[in-house]
Amino acid sequence: MEAKFILLTIPFLLGIYIQALFQKRGFPFNDIGFTLLGILYVGFPFYCFTRLGFIDAEFNHFIPLGFMILLWTSDTGAYLAGRSLGKHKLFERISPKKTWEGFLGGIILAVLVSVFLAQYFGTIPQWQWILVAVIIAVFGTLGDLVESMLKRSLNVKDSGHILPGHGGFLDRFDGLLIAAPLVYLLLLLVN
Repeated sequence: MEAKFILLTIPFLLGIYIQALFQKRGFPFNDIGFTLLGILYVGFPFYCFTRLGFIDAEFNHFIPLGFMILLWTSDTGAYLAGRSLGKHKLFERISPKKTWEGFLGGIILAVLVSVFLAQYFGTIPQWQWILVAVIIAVFGTLGDLVESMLKRSLNVKDSGHILPGHGGFLDRFDGLLIAAPLVYLLLLLVN
């Protein structure tokens, strides 16, 4: 990231601190912490996701599109395998319906789809698509668990009402929040 963009964050941070000074609240550092965590938790991953389109300097929509296809394929594979084969709970305290069988089903389906993406999208070699699929399936599940933990700690069922029946907008992208920076880092290192 260029230094001028980093410097643009200074007035933003100062604004957060100044606002906290003027608010008459009991725990101003909690407000500052929630604000900064929200930016890091959501903003930075989406920045990395958008940068996936520019891995080769010129915009290429196939990598971000492939990322989303793999993310949703992994979720679908996990759901189908978990519903039909699931017996062993993955992390019952945080997400009682997730199972190890579903987790493995999500990885397997994402890897299978990544082979097709390599054939039809190209852009990166097949071994990279497969590695991207594994990262998305594994760390997408972690992102889902972290978001479930966040909702449980705040005692909310849904993270919003924009998408009724889907648990909120954040539930559609919770896997992206941890996986996108890792996929971006991987593709930067290998390309």
